[in-house]
Amino acid sequence: MDVNETIIETYREGIQIVKYNKPNKKNAIDSNMYKRVINILSNAASDDSISVIVLTGAGDFYSSGNDFSAPVERKSISLILKEYIDAFINFPKLLVAVVNGPAIGIAATTLALCDLVFASESSYFYTPFTKLGIVAEGCSTFTFPRLIGDKKAAEMLLCSHRMSAEEALKCGFINYIYKPDNLQTEVWNKIEEVSKLPKHSVAITKKLMRDSVRAELLKANDEELKQLNTIWKTGSFAIKSKV
Repeated sequence: MDVNETIIETYREGIQIVKYNKPNKKNAIDSNMYKRVINILSNAASDDSISVIVLTGAGDFYSSGNDFSAPVERKSISLILKEYIDAFINFPKLLVAVVNGPAIGIAATTLALCDLVFASESSYFYTPFTKLGIVAEGCSTFTFPRLIGDKKAAEMLLCSHRMSAEEALKCGFINYIYKPDNLQTEVWNKIEEVSKLPKHSVAITKKLMRDSVRAELLKANDEELKQLNTIWKTGSFAIKSKV
């Protein structure tokens, strides 16, 4: 394992662990990291030895979202974002997030596309899109109202409400919370348990669940990125600190 890699992959008994590893920038995700995760999800989809993908972060952050300091063409990042979000939508196996700290922007919105989300009590979920002068992404304009209700979704996406782990658990945004010191030990009992479920049964059931909304998710992704592109072209945005 190369600790200098911005994405670290490890394995344990049918589980592939994908760690965002840029702690000096709170695990902000750049285009190379996006591409790496896209490839990992694509390869794991057809790898019979993998039953679960686990996403987590290094240090005390899950991820602060897009790395706006990384040099990249807006058109290029838009295409990468589409592929990245589509990869979450279309991943056929169990996709689990272990949220070890704050999840901001796209790191928070894509949690709604995961099957299970386990979080530290120290984590929070923050989607300050309007504060930054941009629009919501990650299919959140579709998933958030469906998952946590219209009013709470409006708080998150329109008013940049910072949701605590406890509140996220109460409104159904995440599945479980753990004390920070216990997260990386206790969470694995549950993950290993679900990784041993019959693969064919899990895959078919997930397909049935996801097929009922797949077209709407893909459409939401397209529409959100279309609006984001329009804002980028006009220059009417103000990227500031997301934390």
